[in-house]
Amino acid sequence: MKFEDFDFNYDLLDALDAMHFSECTPIQEKSIPLTLEGHDILAVAQTGTGKTAAYLLPVLNRLADGEFPEDTVNCIIMAPTRELAMQIDRQLEGFGYYLNTSSLAIYGGTDGVTFARQQKSLLLGADIVIATPGRLLAHLQLGKVDLSRVSVFILDEADRMLDMGFFDDIMQIVKYLPSSRQTLMFSATMPPKIQTLARNILNKPKEVKLAVSRPAEKIYQRVCFCNEPQKIHIIKSLLSELKSGRAIIFAQSKLKVKELARELRKNGLNLSEMHSDLEQSVRDQVMLDFKSGKTPLMVATDIVARGIDIDDIALVINYEVPHDAEDYVHRIGRTARADADGQSVTFVSDRDRRKWSGIERFLRKQIERLVVADNTESEVKNNEKKESLKDTQTKHRKFYHRKNRKPSQKND
Repeated sequence: MKFEDFDFNYDLLDALDAMHFSECTPIQEKSIPLTLEGHDILAVAQTGTGKTAAYLLPVLNRLADGEFPEDTVNCIIMAPTRELAMQIDRQLEGFGYYLNTSSLAIYGGTDGVTFARQQKSLLLGADIVIATPGRLLAHLQLGKVDLSRVSVFILDEADRMLDMGFFDDIMQIVKYLPSSRQTLMFSATMPPKIQTLARNILNKPKEVKLAVSRPAEKIYQRVCFCNEPQKIHIIKSLLSELKSGRAIIFAQSKLKVKELARELRKNGLNLSEMHSDLEQSVRDQVMLDFKSGKTPLMVATDIVARGIDIDDIALVINYEVPHDAEDYVHRIGRTARADADGQSVTFVSDRDRRKWSGIERFLRKQIERLVVADNTESEVKNNEKKESLKDTQTKHRKFYHRKNRKPSQKND
Protein backbone atom coordinates (compact mmCIF):
# COMPACT_ATOMS: atom_id res chain seq x y z
CA MET A 1 0.00 0.00 0.00
CA LYS A 2 1.25 3.51 -0.83
CA PHE A 3 0.97 6.61 1.37
CA GLU A 4 -0.92 8.44 -1.36
CA ASP A 5 -3.73 5.89 -0.95
CA PHE A 6 -4.55 7.46 2.43
CA ASP A 7 -5.68 10.72 0.83
CA PHE A 8 -3.25 12.68 2.99
CA ASN A 9 -2.89 16.47 2.83
CA TYR A 10 -0.83 17.47 -0.25
CA ASP A 11 1.83 19.23 1.83
CA LEU A 12 2.31 16.09 3.91
CA LEU A 13 2.58 13.97 0.75
CA ASP A 14 5.19 16.40 -0.61
CA ALA A 15 7.28 15.93 2.55
CA LEU A 16 7.00 12.14 2.27
CA ASP A 17 8.05 12.33 -1.37
CA ALA A 18 11.05 14.50 -0.49
CA MET A 19 12.07 11.92 2.12
CA HIS A 20 11.61 9.08 -0.43
CA PHE A 21 8.77 7.52 1.57
CA SER A 22 6.33 5.78 -0.74
CA GLU A 23 5.41 2.28 0.44
CA CYS A 24 3.80 1.67 3.84
CA THR A 25 5.12 -0.86 6.30
CA PRO A 26 2.59 -3.35 7.77
CA ILE A 27 2.22 -1.43 11.05
CA GLN A 28 1.55 1.79 9.12
CA GLU A 29 -0.94 0.15 6.79
CA LYS A 30 -2.92 -1.31 9.70
CA SER A 31 -2.82 1.51 12.25
CA ILE A 32 -3.02 4.74 10.17
CA PRO A 33 -6.64 4.18 9.00
CA LEU A 34 -7.74 3.35 12.57
CA THR A 35 -6.02 6.49 13.90
CA LEU A 36 -7.63 8.67 11.22
CA GLU A 37 -11.01 7.25 12.24
CA GLY A 38 -10.40 8.35 15.84
CA HIS A 39 -10.05 4.94 17.52
CA ASP A 40 -7.84 4.24 20.53
CA ILE A 41 -5.11 1.81 19.50
CA LEU A 42 -3.01 -0.82 21.24
CA ALA A 43 -0.26 -1.70 18.76
CA VAL A 44 2.37 -4.37 19.32
CA ALA A 45 5.31 -4.00 16.96
CA GLN A 46 9.04 -4.09 17.48
CA THR A 47 11.47 -1.26 16.86
CA GLY A 48 12.37 -0.76 13.20
CA THR A 49 8.90 -1.50 11.81
CA GLY A 50 8.02 2.14 11.10
CA LYS A 51 5.77 2.75 14.10
CA THR A 52 6.93 6.37 14.57
CA ALA A 53 5.51 7.31 11.18
CA ALA A 54 2.45 5.17 11.96
CA TYR A 55 1.36 7.64 14.66
CA LEU A 56 2.99 10.89 13.47
CA LEU A 57 1.52 10.96 9.97
CA PRO A 58 -2.20 10.77 10.89
CA VAL A 59 -1.72 13.36 13.65
CA LEU A 60 0.09 15.73 11.26
CA ASN A 61 -2.59 15.19 8.64
CA ARG A 62 -5.36 16.10 11.08
CA LEU A 63 -3.43 19.19 12.17
CA ALA A 64 -2.95 20.22 8.54
CA ASP A 65 -6.68 19.82 7.92
CA GLY A 66 -7.49 22.11 10.86
CA GLU A 67 -9.20 19.47 13.00
CA PHE A 68 -7.59 20.63 16.24
CA PRO A 69 -7.91 23.96 18.14
CA GLU A 70 -5.21 26.63 17.87
CA ASP A 71 -2.97 28.01 20.62
CA THR A 72 -3.05 24.86 22.74
CA VAL A 73 -1.17 21.60 23.17
CA ASN A 74 -2.96 19.22 20.83
CA CYS A 75 -0.83 16.07 21.03
CA ILE A 76 1.42 14.61 23.72
CA ILE A 77 3.93 11.91 22.75
CA MET A 78 5.58 10.10 25.66
CA ALA A 79 8.99 8.46 25.16
CA PRO A 80 11.07 6.56 27.73
CA THR A 81 14.41 8.27 27.09
CA ARG A 82 15.85 11.56 25.94
CA GLU A 83 17.51 9.80 23.00
CA LEU A 84 14.21 8.47 21.68
CA ALA A 85 12.45 11.81 22.26
CA MET A 86 15.12 13.56 20.18
CA GLN A 87 14.84 10.91 17.45
CA ILE A 88 11.05 11.35 17.26
CA ASP A 89 11.51 15.13 17.12
CA ARG A 90 13.89 14.80 14.16
CA GLN A 91 11.42 12.63 12.27
CA LEU A 92 8.65 15.07 13.05
CA GLU A 93 10.69 17.91 11.54
CA GLY A 94 11.03 15.95 8.30
CA PHE A 95 7.38 14.90 8.01
CA GLY A 96 6.14 18.37 8.94
CA TYR A 97 8.59 20.32 6.78
CA TYR A 98 5.89 21.84 4.53
CA LEU A 99 3.27 22.14 7.28
CA ASN A 100 2.54 25.07 9.56
CA THR A 101 2.77 23.04 12.77
CA SER A 102 4.77 23.63 15.94
CA SER A 103 6.50 21.04 18.10
CA LEU A 104 8.47 20.93 21.33
CA ALA A 105 10.75 18.26 22.78
CA ILE A 106 10.96 18.11 26.59
CA TYR A 107 13.47 15.94 28.43
CA GLY A 108 15.77 15.98 31.43
CA GLY A 109 19.47 16.68 31.69
CA THR A 110 19.12 20.37 30.73
CA ASP A 111 19.82 23.59 32.62
CA GLY A 112 17.40 26.03 34.25
CA VAL A 113 17.31 28.32 31.21
CA THR A 114 16.19 25.47 28.98
CA PHE A 115 13.58 24.40 31.54
CA ALA A 116 12.15 27.94 31.57
CA ARG A 117 12.10 28.04 27.76
CA GLN A 118 10.26 24.71 27.71
CA GLN A 119 7.71 26.02 30.17
CA LYS A 120 7.11 29.16 28.09
CA SER A 121 6.58 27.08 24.94
CA LEU A 122 4.11 24.87 26.79
CA LEU A 123 2.16 27.92 27.92
CA LEU A 124 2.03 29.29 24.36
CA GLY A 125 0.71 25.95 23.12
CA ALA A 126 2.89 23.81 20.83
CA ASP A 127 0.84 21.56 18.54
CA ILE A 128 2.87 18.46 19.39
CA VAL A 129 4.89 17.92 22.57
CA ILE A 130 7.37 15.02 22.76
CA ALA A 131 8.37 14.38 26.35
CA THR A 132 9.91 11.97 28.81
CA PRO A 133 7.52 11.24 31.72
CA GLY A 134 9.61 12.68 34.54
CA ARG A 135 10.31 16.01 32.88
CA LEU A 136 6.71 16.57 31.72
CA LEU A 137 5.43 15.77 35.20
CA ALA A 138 7.88 18.30 36.66
CA HIS A 139 6.33 21.01 34.45
CA LEU A 140 2.79 19.93 35.30
CA GLN A 141 3.41 19.98 39.05
CA LEU A 142 4.30 23.68 38.84
CA GLY A 143 0.65 24.24 37.98
CA LYS A 144 1.17 26.50 34.96
CA VAL A 145 0.63 24.05 32.09
CA ASP A 146 -2.84 23.34 30.71
CA LEU A 147 -3.35 19.98 29.03
CA SER A 148 -7.14 20.02 29.31
CA ARG A 149 -7.59 20.35 25.54
CA VAL A 150 -5.15 17.66 24.40
CA SER A 151 -6.74 15.66 21.58
CA VAL A 152 -4.22 12.82 21.17
CA PHE A 153 -2.07 11.07 23.78
CA ILE A 154 0.62 8.70 22.44
CA LEU A 155 2.89 6.32 24.34
CA ASP A 156 5.87 5.05 22.36
CA GLU A 157 7.78 2.01 23.64
CA ALA A 158 5.31 1.68 26.51
CA ASP A 159 6.84 -1.59 27.74
CA ARG A 160 10.21 0.07 28.09
CA MET A 161 8.70 2.96 30.05
CA LEU A 162 7.17 0.50 32.49
CA ASP A 163 10.48 -1.39 32.76
CA MET A 164 12.08 1.91 33.77
CA GLY A 165 9.49 2.46 36.52
CA PHE A 166 7.33 5.15 34.89
CA PHE A 167 3.90 3.57 35.54
CA ASP A 168 3.01 5.98 38.36
CA ASP A 169 4.30 9.01 36.41
CA ILE A 170 2.17 8.06 33.40
CA MET A 171 -0.93 7.65 35.54
CA GLN A 172 -0.27 11.06 37.14
CA ILE A 173 0.04 12.69 33.70
CA VAL A 174 -3.20 11.06 32.54
CA LYS A 175 -5.05 12.93 35.33
CA TYR A 176 -4.22 16.21 33.58
CA LEU A 177 -5.70 15.03 30.26
CA PRO A 178 -9.34 15.14 29.11
CA SER A 179 -11.21 11.83 29.13
CA SER A 180 -12.40 12.54 25.57
CA ARG A 181 -8.87 12.27 24.14
CA GLN A 182 -7.71 9.66 21.64
CA THR A 183 -4.95 7.42 23.05
CA LEU A 184 -2.45 5.41 21.02
CA MET A 185 -0.18 2.94 22.77
CA PHE A 186 2.76 1.30 20.98
CA SER A 187 4.74 -1.50 22.61
CA ALA A 188 7.26 -4.06 21.41
CA THR A 189 5.96 -6.69 23.83
CA MET A 190 2.70 -7.45 25.63
CA PRO A 191 3.54 -8.40 29.24
CA PRO A 192 0.80 -8.31 31.94
CA LYS A 193 1.79 -4.81 33.12
CA ILE A 194 1.16 -3.44 29.60
CA GLN A 195 -2.27 -5.01 29.61
CA THR A 196 -2.94 -3.38 33.01
CA LEU A 197 -1.88 0.03 31.68
CA ALA A 198 -4.03 -0.45 28.58
CA ARG A 199 -7.10 -1.19 30.69
CA ASN A 200 -6.48 1.99 32.68
CA ILE A 201 -5.95 4.51 29.88
CA LEU A 202 -7.48 3.12 26.66
CA ASN A 203 -11.15 3.31 25.66
CA LYS A 204 -12.40 0.35 23.58
CA PRO A 205 -9.07 0.08 21.75
CA LYS A 206 -8.49 -1.54 18.37
CA GLU A 207 -5.58 -3.96 18.59
CA VAL A 208 -2.86 -4.14 15.96
CA LYS A 209 -0.38 -6.97 16.43
CA LEU A 210 2.55 -7.81 14.21
CA ALA A 211 4.55 -10.98 14.67
CA VAL A 212 8.09 -10.38 15.88
CA SER A 213 10.27 -10.36 12.80
CA ARG A 214 13.40 -12.41 12.70
CA PRO A 215 16.89 -10.90 12.55
CA ALA A 216 18.17 -9.48 9.27
CA GLU A 217 19.82 -12.05 7.02
CA LYS A 218 23.00 -9.97 6.85
CA ILE A 219 23.69 -10.56 10.56
CA TYR A 220 26.23 -13.36 10.97
CA GLN A 221 24.93 -14.97 14.17
CA ARG A 222 27.00 -17.27 16.37
CA VAL A 223 26.60 -18.80 19.81
CA CYS A 224 29.34 -19.76 22.24
CA PHE A 225 28.77 -22.30 25.01
CA CYS A 226 31.24 -21.29 27.69
CA ASN A 227 31.74 -20.68 31.41
CA GLU A 228 32.14 -17.35 33.16
CA PRO A 229 35.99 -17.22 33.37
CA GLN A 230 36.28 -17.80 29.62
CA LYS A 231 34.10 -14.86 28.57
CA ILE A 232 36.63 -12.04 28.98
CA HIS A 233 39.22 -13.89 26.91
CA ILE A 234 36.71 -14.65 24.17
CA ILE A 235 35.66 -10.98 24.08
CA LYS A 236 39.28 -9.91 23.67
CA SER A 237 39.73 -12.41 20.85
CA LEU A 238 36.56 -11.26 19.05
CA LEU A 239 37.51 -7.59 19.32
CA SER A 240 41.04 -8.26 18.06
CA GLU A 241 39.53 -9.81 14.92
CA LEU A 242 37.31 -6.78 14.33
CA LYS A 243 38.87 -4.75 11.53
CA SER A 244 36.67 -1.65 11.83
CA GLY A 245 33.43 -0.36 13.28
CA ARG A 246 32.02 -0.28 16.77
CA ALA A 247 30.93 -3.02 19.15
CA ILE A 248 28.31 -3.26 21.89
CA ILE A 249 28.32 -5.79 24.72
CA PHE A 250 24.90 -6.24 26.32
CA ALA A 251 24.56 -7.38 29.93
CA GLN A 252 21.35 -8.06 31.85
CA SER A 253 21.80 -5.62 34.75
CA LYS A 254 23.51 -2.32 35.51
CA LEU A 255 25.51 -4.10 38.24
CA LYS A 256 26.86 -6.58 35.69
CA VAL A 257 27.62 -3.72 33.25
CA LYS A 258 29.70 -1.92 35.90
CA GLU A 259 31.51 -5.12 36.88
CA LEU A 260 32.20 -6.13 33.27
CA ALA A 261 33.36 -2.65 32.25
CA ARG A 262 35.78 -2.61 35.19
CA GLU A 263 37.19 -6.03 34.23
CA LEU A 264 37.59 -5.11 30.55
CA ARG A 265 39.38 -1.87 31.43
CA LYS A 266 41.83 -3.91 33.51
CA ASN A 267 42.52 -5.84 30.31
CA GLY A 268 43.45 -2.63 28.49
CA LEU A 269 40.25 -2.08 26.47
CA ASN A 270 39.02 1.42 25.66
CA LEU A 271 35.29 1.46 26.39
CA SER A 272 32.31 3.32 27.77
CA GLU A 273 29.41 2.03 29.81
CA MET A 274 25.70 2.85 29.57
CA HIS A 275 23.10 2.18 32.24
CA SER A 276 20.30 3.95 34.12
CA ASP A 277 22.51 5.06 37.04
CA LEU A 278 24.29 7.61 34.82
CA GLU A 279 23.21 11.26 34.81
CA GLN A 280 21.64 12.39 31.53
CA SER A 281 24.60 14.65 30.70
CA VAL A 282 26.97 11.70 31.16
CA ARG A 283 24.78 9.47 28.97
CA ASP A 284 24.81 12.14 26.26
CA GLN A 285 28.62 12.30 26.37
CA VAL A 286 28.89 8.49 26.29
CA MET A 287 26.73 8.37 23.15
CA LEU A 288 28.70 11.21 21.55
CA ASP A 289 32.02 9.46 22.24
CA PHE A 290 30.65 6.18 20.91
CA LYS A 291 29.26 7.73 17.72
CA SER A 292 32.50 9.62 17.05
CA GLY A 293 34.60 6.50 17.59
CA LYS A 294 36.44 7.96 20.58
CA THR A 295 35.31 4.89 22.52
CA PRO A 296 34.61 2.17 19.94
CA LEU A 297 33.30 -0.30 22.53
CA MET A 298 30.22 0.12 24.73
CA VAL A 299 29.04 -2.10 27.56
CA ALA A 300 25.34 -1.51 28.13
CA THR A 301 22.04 -2.68 29.52
CA ASP A 302 18.98 -2.88 27.27
CA ILE A 303 18.71 0.91 27.63
CA VAL A 304 20.34 1.06 24.17
CA ALA A 305 18.80 -2.10 22.72
CA ARG A 306 16.14 0.08 21.08
CA GLY A 307 16.23 3.53 19.59
CA ILE A 308 20.00 3.84 19.02
CA ASP A 309 20.55 4.92 15.42
CA ILE A 310 24.19 4.23 14.50
CA ASP A 311 24.89 2.55 11.19
CA ASP A 312 28.37 1.07 11.58
CA ILE A 313 28.06 -1.14 14.66
CA ALA A 314 29.94 -4.19 13.44
CA LEU A 315 29.58 -6.55 16.40
CA VAL A 316 27.02 -7.21 19.14
CA ILE A 317 27.94 -9.52 22.03
CA ASN A 318 25.31 -10.86 24.42
CA TYR A 319 27.27 -11.47 27.63
CA GLU A 320 24.30 -13.52 28.87
CA VAL A 321 21.34 -14.96 27.00
CA PRO A 322 18.60 -12.29 26.65
CA HIS A 323 15.33 -12.83 28.54
CA ASP A 324 13.39 -13.78 25.41
CA ALA A 325 13.46 -13.91 21.61
CA GLU A 326 12.18 -10.34 21.23
CA ASP A 327 15.00 -8.94 23.37
CA TYR A 328 17.46 -11.02 21.32
CA VAL A 329 16.13 -9.58 18.04
CA HIS A 330 16.25 -6.01 19.40
CA ARG A 331 19.81 -6.38 20.63
CA ILE A 332 21.42 -7.94 17.58
CA GLY A 333 19.36 -5.60 15.39
CA ARG A 334 21.81 -2.84 16.39
CA THR A 335 24.21 -4.29 13.79
CA ALA A 336 23.84 -4.83 10.02
CA ARG A 337 21.91 -1.59 9.62
CA ALA A 338 21.70 0.53 6.47
CA ASP A 339 22.41 -2.56 4.34
CA ALA A 340 25.77 -3.15 6.07
CA ASP A 341 27.16 -6.46 7.28
CA GLY A 342 27.33 -7.28 10.96
CA GLN A 343 27.84 -10.10 13.39
CA SER A 344 26.55 -11.18 16.78
CA VAL A 345 27.84 -13.62 19.39
CA THR A 346 25.81 -14.86 22.35
CA PHE A 347 27.43 -16.47 25.38
CA VAL A 348 25.49 -19.40 26.83
CA SER A 349 26.34 -20.87 30.23
CA ASP A 350 24.96 -24.18 31.49
CA ARG A 351 22.08 -22.51 33.34
CA ASP A 352 20.99 -20.61 30.20
CA ARG A 353 20.86 -23.55 27.79
CA ARG A 354 17.09 -23.98 28.06
CA LYS A 355 16.52 -20.26 27.47
CA TRP A 356 18.78 -20.36 24.42
CA SER A 357 16.90 -23.38 23.05
CA GLY A 358 13.72 -21.29 23.16
CA ILE A 359 15.38 -18.54 21.12
CA GLU A 360 16.57 -21.05 18.51
CA ARG A 361 13.06 -22.47 18.27
CA PHE A 362 11.79 -18.96 17.55
CA LEU A 363 14.53 -18.43 14.93
CA ARG A 364 13.62 -21.82 13.40
CA LYS A 365 17.25 -22.75 12.97
CA GLN A 366 20.32 -23.76 14.90
CA ILE A 367 22.80 -20.91 15.20
CA GLU A 368 26.40 -21.63 14.24
CA ARG A 369 28.56 -22.65 17.21
CA LEU A 370 31.65 -20.60 18.05
CA VAL A 371 34.09 -23.15 19.47
CA VAL A 372 36.30 -21.92 22.29
CA ALA A 373 39.93 -22.51 21.34
CA ASP A 374 41.89 -24.84 23.61
CA ASN A 375 44.52 -22.18 24.23
CA THR A 376 41.83 -19.82 25.55
CA GLU A 377 40.71 -22.46 28.04
CA SER A 378 44.33 -23.16 28.96
CA GLU A 379 44.96 -19.47 29.43
CA VAL A 380 42.02 -19.25 31.85
CA LYS A 381 43.34 -22.21 33.84
CA ASN A 382 46.88 -20.81 33.85
CA ASN A 383 45.62 -17.45 35.13
CA GLU A 384 43.65 -19.23 37.84
CA LYS A 385 46.81 -21.17 38.83
CA LYS A 386 48.85 -17.93 38.88
CA GLU A 387 46.28 -16.25 41.13
CA SER A 388 46.27 -19.29 43.44
CA LEU A 389 50.10 -19.33 43.57
CA LYS A 390 50.18 -15.58 44.24
CA ASP A 391 47.75 -16.00 47.16
CA THR A 392 49.87 -18.86 48.58
CA GLN A 393 53.08 -16.82 48.30
CA THR A 394 51.42 -13.85 50.01
CA LYS A 395 50.28 -16.06 52.91
CA HIS A 396 53.80 -17.51 53.29
CA ARG A 397 55.37 -14.02 53.34
CA LYS A 398 52.92 -12.85 56.03
CA PHE A 399 53.62 -15.97 58.13
CA TYR A 400 57.39 -15.49 57.74
CA HIS A 401 57.24 -11.84 58.87
CA ARG A 402 55.06 -12.68 61.88
CA LYS A 403 57.42 -15.50 62.91
CA ASN A 404 60.60 -13.41 62.58
CA ARG A 405 59.46 -10.14 64.11
CA LYS A 406 61.79 -8.84 66.87
CA PRO A 407 60.34 -8.23 70.37
CA SER A 408 60.80 -4.46 69.99
CA GLN A 409 58.64 -4.51 66.86
CA LYS A 410 55.75 -6.02 68.84
CA ASN A 411 55.69 -2.99 71.13
CA ASP A 412 55.70 -0.36 68.33
